[in-house]
Amino acid sequence: MSATPVIEADAEAAPIKPPRFSKKLLIIAGAVLLLLLVGGVAAWLLLGSSKEKAPAGAHEEAASGEEGGEAGETYVEVPAMIVNLRSADGAPRLIKLRLMLVPAHAAAGPEITARLPLVIDSFQPFLRELRPEDLAGSASIFRIKEELLVRANGAAGVGTVKDVLIQDLIQQ
Repeated sequence: MSATPVIEADAEAAPIKPPRFSKKLLIIAGAVLLLLLVGGVAAWLLLGSSKEKAPAGAHEEAASGEEGGEAGETYVEVPAMIVNLRSADGAPRLIKLRLMLVPAHAAAGPEITARLPLVIDSFQPFLRELRPEDLAGSASIFRIKEELLVRANGAAGVGTVKDVLIQDLIQQ
């Protein structure tokens, strides 16, 4: 019987502390941590690392000595265009546009220049259907550039035009 009072005395001297965190809270915290980790890995895989991945043929082109990159880029200037805009009130509205086309590679420059009348002809219907409201804001300029790029690649050949640079866009 002497062993029983000793256990009670030890139990009274050092009371048992309840756990600091409940099991439910630990499971939730673990699940959140796992979700953040999986989300981070997925974002890294989908968006890629900070270095841009070069296409498969880009390394071979650089090794063969062809001009490429920013130092050797060529530009094809599109003659200035003045186009009527569609207005709801019937008032005459004009847009003056100066563009430059960036070829995907240096050899595409003469090809784009040769097909420039077709490129301009593909731009005209799109520009004539624009309304003055379509030109408000920087997002609209981005959409116009993207549409012009699609039309330029359609007229000059898929993959020949890398970018469309807007030099002037004046609305009157």
